[in-house]
Amino acid sequence: MALYEHVFLARQDMSAQQVDALVEQYKGVIEANGGKVGRIENWGLKSLTYRIKKNRKAHYALMDIEAPAAAVHEMERQMRINEDVLRYMTIAVEKHEEGASAMMQKRDRDDRPRREGDDRGPRRDFGDRGPRREFGDRPPREGGFERAPRPARDA
Repeated sequence: MALYEHVFLARQDMSAQQVDALVEQYKGVIEANGGKVGRIENWGLKSLTYRIKKNRKAHYALMDIEAPAAAVHEMERQMRINEDVLRYMTIAVEKHEEGASAMMQKRDRDDRPRREGDDRGPRRDFGDRGPRREFGDRPPREGGFERAPRPARDA
């Protein structure tokens, strides 16, 4: 049997229990057609990059599936019919990942790799210009013309 990773997005106005019921429904479809579902992850309610069917957020769920292609096709057919499912994607994989998926791994700010020489020193070298000067401190241009004095106004 082939191995798949399947992710689907459910409407934002569904509760977490309703999303879990959807996962169980599709798990039943896979098992009824001779497959089995391994890891199931509920990634929770996340913001979408753009609106899908008037939804700005969606519940994300991941399923690791080991099943024949016919079982996956039947599950996808039922997802197309269901109005609660906004999008889905099934990918064939060589083997399933061990442990939590990348979405479930919480990365701490201190765990990120630091760039070499990132000591938060000065941002750039000013060279011979020195630091930024105020507008009034600018020396006059060489070879340019001088501004003529303004004529006095009569009050």
